[in-house]
Amino acid sequence: MKIAVTIPCRNEEKYIIPCVQSVLNSKTSGLEIEVLVCDGKSTDSTLSLLDKHYALDPRVKILINESQFTPQALNLGIKNTHADFIMILGAHSIISDDYLQKCVAAFALDPTIGCTGGLLVNQHEDLLADNVSFCMSSTFGVGSAHFRTGASSGYVDTVAFGIYRKEVFEKVGLFDEDLVRNQDDEFNYRVVQKGYKIYLLIDTTIQYFVRSSFSKLWNQYLQYGYWKVYVNTKHKTVTSIRQLIPFFWVCYLISMLLVLLLIPMMPLKILSLLPLFSYLLIAFYFSTKKIHALKDMIQRMIIYLILHTSYGWGYLKGIFHFVLLNKKPSNKAGMLTR
Repeated sequence: MKIAVTIPCRNEEKYIIPCVQSVLNSKTSGLEIEVLVCDGKSTDSTLSLLDKHYALDPRVKILINESQFTPQALNLGIKNTHADFIMILGAHSIISDDYLQKCVAAFALDPTIGCTGGLLVNQHEDLLADNVSFCMSSTFGVGSAHFRTGASSGYVDTVAFGIYRKEVFEKVGLFDEDLVRNQDDEFNYRVVQKGYKIYLLIDTTIQYFVRSSFSKLWNQYLQYGYWKVYVNTKHKTVTSIRQLIPFFWVCYLISMLLVLLLIPMMPLKILSLLPLFSYLLIAFYFSTKKIHALKDMIQRMIIYLILHTSYGWGYLKGIFHFVLLNKKPSNKAGMLTR
């Protein structure tokens, strides 16, 4: 059996070699490994590093992604392999040495399993990234995203960096090239709609290096919320209930500000503040777990606010663009890789 690992990549000189090497160092147990790095015309030393390390390694192929966008990179890799299984992997990631072996073995549990994946473990390179990692692994931060929180192995609605049977792409199609973000969520929704199951294993992991600035985290989750609306309009349904909670949170914040500014009655002003105080108390409770210093707590409360407010604001913006104005998606928001 053969497994191909497709890695969208652009200007990833810091992460690409450890990422590729983690795949090549995997336990094979009869698996033949192929790595397809789909590079979006990197302008740093990414390509020269790949050439230096893997020019003579037949397992590694470099493909040029002319569009420089993530879904096109994923589809480029899929189209250029005849492997039995195909994995999508972010360049900021390192897989455990048993990841491929265990995920492929899990397909034997049920012939209707079309996708498997392991637990996403956020990694940090400084104090802020450490706290971002903590919040993104918290149920308060990301809700019931099991591939982040790791409650138990079993059937889920999506996984990060999944491994798919080749036949899934033949029956479901490829990744939606209109989507700047949420390509894998949208694709996994179609996988389930076609009758396949998605299986999460929490005993094998992917290390993912998270954003280490408030602004990058805000932009990341703003786009997650924004593009989720396009996915919903395309499928004419809300694909998961948890996506609505940040949206309702932002709607509350807007209504609270309107009450404070426009309503003269003090009791109503006080009443409008109660949900905010409740939120801050809950955020405080989750922020104080396993802290080493006061700075940890302060950063975590800010991060929770960013996760929920940016996603909700992006969702509101998406409703305005895709629902009310009936706009078509545009990839001109910026070139992105995973």
